[in-house]
Amino acid sequence: MKENKSTLARITFGLFSLLNTSRKIIINLVFFTLLLILFITLTTGEENINVKPGSALILNIRGDIVEQKHNIDPMDAFISEALEQPDSAPEVLLADILAVIKSAETDDRISMIVLDLKNMQGSGITKLSDIAKALQQFKRSGKKVIALGEHYTQNHYYLASFADEIWLNPQGWMILDGYGRYQLYFKSAMEKLAISQHVFRVGTYKSAIEPYIRDDMSDAAKEANQLWLNDLWQQYKTDVAEQRNFPISNFDEDVDVLVTKLKAANGNVAEYALANQWVDALKTREQVTQDLIKMVGSDGESSYKHITFNDYSRAITPNIELENVSSDQVAIIVAKGTILDGNQKPGTIGGDSTAALLRKARENKQVKAVVLRVDSPGGSAYASEVIRQEVELLKAAGKPVIASMGTYAASGGYWISASADKIIASPTTITGSIGIFGFFMTFENTLSKLGIYTDGVGTTDIAGFGVTRALTPGMADIIQLNIERGYRDFIALVAKNRNMTTSQVDAIAQGRVWSGSKALELGLVDALGNIDSAIEAAAELANLSDYETLLVEKQKSPRALFLQSLFGQASVLLGQSSVEPFNKNALTEIISKLSLELKQLSQLNDPQGVYSFCLACEIE
Repeated sequence: MKENKSTLARITFGLFSLLNTSRKIIINLVFFTLLLILFITLTTGEENINVKPGSALILNIRGDIVEQKHNIDPMDAFISEALEQPDSAPEVLLADILAVIKSAETDDRISMIVLDLKNMQGSGITKLSDIAKALQQFKRSGKKVIALGEHYTQNHYYLASFADEIWLNPQGWMILDGYGRYQLYFKSAMEKLAISQHVFRVGTYKSAIEPYIRDDMSDAAKEANQLWLNDLWQQYKTDVAEQRNFPISNFDEDVDVLVTKLKAANGNVAEYALANQWVDALKTREQVTQDLIKMVGSDGESSYKHITFNDYSRAITPNIELENVSSDQVAIIVAKGTILDGNQKPGTIGGDSTAALLRKARENKQVKAVVLRVDSPGGSAYASEVIRQEVELLKAAGKPVIASMGTYAASGGYWISASADKIIASPTTITGSIGIFGFFMTFENTLSKLGIYTDGVGTTDIAGFGVTRALTPGMADIIQLNIERGYRDFIALVAKNRNMTTSQVDAIAQGRVWSGSKALELGLVDALGNIDSAIEAAAELANLSDYETLLVEKQKSPRALFLQSLFGQASVLLGQSSVEPFNKNALTEIISKLSLELKQLSQLNDPQGVYSFCLACEIE
């Protein structure tokens, strides 16, 4: 017996020693790896990125184009890149793209731009239009822009149309399918799960909660959505037709016409695109390489002389940005994402965190005016009001505020913009959606199917209100009254700031969505333009002739700054990952879409359960 115990003890001790030794080895490996990276980082600079004279700048944008990136831990990002694990949702800042194109315009080392957009993912036409304007300015310098691709999506092709030449692979694909708004509806699923849904809203067109109370889109929602979708599509066709020098009628919106043309091209989409003037030439990969070598020269490694977007961006970005402590400044504050209560990370708007940025600009004596860049479909009504009050305080401090609307500035996005001295939108901005709703579910019937019930006593009629009990008529009345009060506050706010009556606002509100160009006609915005237009307007209102711009962001911790610098440099040394974006299959796409919609719902955290949110603003 003692011998068995002794044997067990030896085995246990051996296992412990093995685990302890393994732990030490792993810790030491990690430590010395980080030490090596730190040493290399401190002894290696950006001079390793060499821009050869006459190079082509490849605008190979990878990921979604955004106004502000979501917060990502630098260590996680570095490890993913080192292990060649592609980011499931990569993002590229619009400001970085514009800065790269602007620098290349006057950089003698850059002879042309090559648009290689196969890895570019989501982007609204508003952001694409800003990039297109930068490409036009680049071409005015006398340098060419060539677009090349094996497949062009609708977003890819919009940018490609601004190139001097568009090349497509002979086996490539390119069909422009227009804009649509299609979403999943859950009413029958909710009924099968015996989930009780409680909806409180004001506004004929406030369709944000329709997916949970219907199995299809209402006629009112179809009417409103069709109007602003038509506005966006008209703008797309106008811009592309102007660049390609053909009439708008060249867009094959009738499927029978498209089929006839495809038959004439023997079913070859690339041949159809060439015959229909969508592209200028059909070229294989090798032909593309050889033709570009003729234009800019060889890199000595069977390719043409070039530098990628990321490398050029690093090459032109100073390691330390010096701020002029004596100059007047126009502050830029980005409000991007869903509006939530409290402090939120970048990529999402927090009532407290975004208000803090506005307060920081107000307390900065160098800041003389503020541009609030809004790219949001809304969210919490309470958080929206917290942010809007800070806009009022800025104005009271004598600092004019310009609201610059990006892809979206609807519902809560319009709420936080309403008090600005001036509102500037893009023609394709999705805005309006002035309406309020409340929505939650209770699960008393679902639980009863499992034999679970809620019961008890309370001192008032409203005690014990929760998701496991049925909603009483009295409590429903309280919530509906609060929603109606919220809607009255919203239209009163708009009326006051837009010099309109509440009746006039109500007529164009009701939760209805408008394009930026239509919003201008209705008086909901003051002018059409981009963020540069907003900065100029802010400077003009503040009587500034000599000024700098200042991006006001949430200050990163010393740890985050150190890790960002360390791993950002290290990723340059390791080389950029060449992993292609993850391509979802049809089933994964449906599951992801369902998950996203449910996640949007679960994120909403207004303390009163009152929301000004435009779920219908997303397009396909």
